[in-house]
Amino acid sequence: MIYSDDFIYIEIEPNALPWIKIFTKSNFKEISHCDENTRKRLFDAALECEKAMIEFYNPTKINWASFANYVPRVHIHIQARFEDDEFFPESLWGKKQRDSVPRDIKIDEFAIYLNNKLNKVFN
Repeated sequence: MIYSDDFIYIEIEPNALPWIKIFTKSNFKEISHCDENTRKRLFDAALECEKAMIEFYNPTKINWASFANYVPRVHIHIQARFEDDEFFPESLWGKKQRDSVPRDIKIDEFAIYLNNKLNKVFN
């Protein structure tokens, strides 16, 4: 776990690319079901995660996704994308476009970086 507070928690999604998921602590099925404080924290955290990925990775693009079909709990995926990744410009659930060059995403370093940023913003 990267970060946790009264409203949300953030986890790493194991992948060859930088990918995190932000979950609501309470078990809401839809974003519109969230109370105002949870919804605000969810989106504020997602924006901070996006900014942190841009600063840390300098990606081509940041992708956000929220499906919750398999895990029926509100959560947002934030992914750093690169022109040479296996799926770009498709989503990471899309059709593979190429073999990609392995990259060291330093996810443990990023987790510390992100946790520090979130603690400054929310505490």
